[in-house]
Amino acid sequence: MRIPSFPALISLATVALLAGAPACIAAGRDVDFQARVERVLASTPLIDGHNDLPWEFRSRYKSDVNGVDLQVNQSGVAGPGGTAPLMTDIPRLRAGRVGGQFWSVWIPVDVKGFEAVQMTLEEMDIVKRLTARYPNDLEMAYTAADIRRIHKAHKVASLIGIEGGHQINSSLAVLRQMYDAGARYMTLTHTANTPWADAATDNPKHHGLSPFGIEVVHEMNRLGMLVDLSHVSPEAMKTALAATEAPVIYSHSSARALVDHPRDVPDDVLKLVAANDGVVMVNFNPGYVSQARNEWDADRAAEQARYNSPPYGGLYIGQPERAKAALAAWEAKHPIPAVTLEQVADHIDHIRKVAGVDHVGIGSDFDGIDETPTGLSGVDRYPALLAELMRRGWTDTDVAKVAGENLLRVMAATEKVATRLRAARPASIATLEAAPPTS
Repeated sequence: MRIPSFPALISLATVALLAGAPACIAAGRDVDFQARVERVLASTPLIDGHNDLPWEFRSRYKSDVNGVDLQVNQSGVAGPGGTAPLMTDIPRLRAGRVGGQFWSVWIPVDVKGFEAVQMTLEEMDIVKRLTARYPNDLEMAYTAADIRRIHKAHKVASLIGIEGGHQINSSLAVLRQMYDAGARYMTLTHTANTPWADAATDNPKHHGLSPFGIEVVHEMNRLGMLVDLSHVSPEAMKTALAATEAPVIYSHSSARALVDHPRDVPDDVLKLVAANDGVVMVNFNPGYVSQARNEWDADRAAEQARYNSPPYGGLYIGQPERAKAALAAWEAKHPIPAVTLEQVADHIDHIRKVAGVDHVGIGSDFDGIDETPTGLSGVDRYPALLAELMRRGWTDTDVAKVAGENLLRVMAATEKVATRLRAARPASIATLEAAPPTS
């Protein structure tokens, strides 16, 4: 056996001493990371691009903002009918150091026409009534400057995002009125195509955007409404990126190079987002975060259809108890893959690598997803995610960018573009309907 040299023996002794106290060292580092996160979020508002709490109030509490007290921590408190606990409440927003939140005003894609417009306005009304219900904690925001001002007042800046182009009923006039009512982004599609844009999870129809869809993007630029490319097809992403004069956002999407899910963003598009100076806000949905979970979800759906898929058949069609038992047996043999906070950080790291640190943010999808990664159970957990980035060597400046500075830059740039375009093309001469689609 080769005998180590004296310097090597000293080195080995040092390693042995460190190995004897790893918990203390790790604990010390965690305290340091926590202190750094606190310093970052004291000056930079943490902004989440997507939270579906308004729909939870509509579906669980019949739009009654007094249906549950958000001043009480709701973790572990089941909702009506035994529904899962909310992921959002004021104590956890405070613990998570949230400075700005885009509240999603989502409606189902099968709601169309005038009913879709009305339901959207009702969802927007929920957001405004929630902020009025908790004036010491929430305040409506409409600009980047509003977010900074409200953050300095130690409140959560509350913004409205429309999650689906079907909600404007193919009308630029409705789009304008939604902006005037407070909407500051619109996702061009949800899970299905609109008459003018292709969704990521539907069969392509328009090769991206139709001519009217391009007009929608132009009018959003003129208004100062953020163009949100979450949920749209890669071809629609590219068409919108070519058409827009302002930076785009992805309010809740992750990296497709890590998980081959159509809701995630391919690397070639990430490079276009960087050239556009936009931002991709990383989603926490387990199926978008973990390839193993994505495949498990698909396998489970196939098994479910195999046992019971009316009206076409299935091994146990018309026998719900047998179908349920068979699926439970399959699940027992195929444990659900673990999905973790660290994997979410992997997506943030990947987008940073491909697009740059100026083009990544956070878009949790809390209260719009059934499950969360381990370590990201609710809105109190953002500091843990930022601390994980610090463990990976991220500087405070870079953490501030992912927390909120990137989104604030995009908002300010969009507002500047709108000021220029409105001067050149005021509402009185703007395209009013631009040949809206008929189907």
